Amino acid sequence: MQYRSFTKDNIKVSALGFGCMRFPTLDNDSSKIDEVKTIEMLRYAIDHGVNYIDTAYNYHQGNSEYMVGKALKDGYRDKVYLATKLPSWLIKNYEDFDKYLNEQLKKLDTEYIDFYLLHTLNKEFWDNLKSLDVFKFLENAKRSGRVKYVGFSFHDELDVFKEIIVSYEWDFCQIQLNYLDRSYQAGEEGLKFAYNKGISVVIMEPIKGGKLTNPSGEIKSVWDLSETRRTPAEWALRWVLNHEEVSVLLSGMSTLDQVKENIATVSNATPNSLTEEEIQLIDKVTEIYGQKVKVGCTGCEYCLPCEVNVNIPYIFQLYNDIYVFGTEVNSKRLYKSYIENGKDASKCMECGKCEALCPQGLEIREHLRQAHLVLAD
Repeated sequence: MQYRSFTKDNIKVSALGFGCMRFPTLDNDSSKIDEVKTIEMLRYAIDHGVNYIDTAYNYHQGNSEYMVGKALKDGYRDKVYLATKLPSWLIKNYEDFDKYLNEQLKKLDTEYIDFYLLHTLNKEFWDNLKSLDVFKFLENAKRSGRVKYVGFSFHDELDVFKEIIVSYEWDFCQIQLNYLDRSYQAGEEGLKFAYNKGISVVIMEPIKGGKLTNPSGEIKSVWDLSETRRTPAEWALRWVLNHEEVSVLLSGMSTLDQVKENIATVSNATPNSLTEEEIQLIDKVTEIYGQKVKVGCTGCEYCLPCEVNVNIPYIFQLYNDIYVFGTEVNSKRLYKSYIENGKDASKCMECGKCEALCPQGLEIREHLRQAHLVLAD
């Protein structure tokens, strides 16, 4: 296993972290975790050098933390650094901070959490937490020994990320990054910004929720140009780990085979280990994916809230995914739920206010019409 420095204390953490959001389940129900397979996977990973375990309050409908606590019995807790996250959206008053942290300690059956994150920060959640004196809570949590290091996970625009970074003496942060999402949310610029401030960075969604693992024939033909044969997942992981600014890459592994493959990949995916030719191949794949995009929406959400609750950026994501990743069945299934909840593109009143706010200058009304024709088919 490859290890990288983490926090200003230079803790040695495995470059591969185990993300506990996609455990194997029973009856196609995310709340019903397959305990036998999950414990086998987690303990295999730990036995083979993975020492960063990442979960959260809401994963698997609230059951992930319980499962992680079970898997870390029999001495395994002492072999790992445990990360979990405060459910930021549930915090309504100061007392809620301690309420949820103490509940999580019980669920995980542990006396302390090594790495505690404020979960899925955006401007709305961040402003609310600040108003409720979150910094006081974080200091008290560390002083009491319940939490060792503090950070946050992020889902918003780059300027918000920079604002949060400079507001507190964070130990680490967690952002989304893969070779398609180089400029999405914090992106590569945010990665470098945090690193230069002395803040360690954890990467989530390195294979974009699995979407980069099943490429079209056109993209597969590009990968086949490489002298070194690699799976699509390996190319994605290696691109992320090629960045010296990355400390940990999280993978939400669902099978033991995925665990084994990722451990093998990470063992020698050191910073700056990709050749110039390999980087060019990855850039070519990125370009091909980009050409398949129907709507150049960046998900900035400047168009929201829509007066009639049309889910504009999310509709465009479902629409794009059909052409980029071939997710026709899943995209249409999800869009059906938008129709049922009255948030589909057919509800658009064509007022044009969203177009005036769009930084990309997109013809949103026309794109919504086209998206609805495809998704509601």
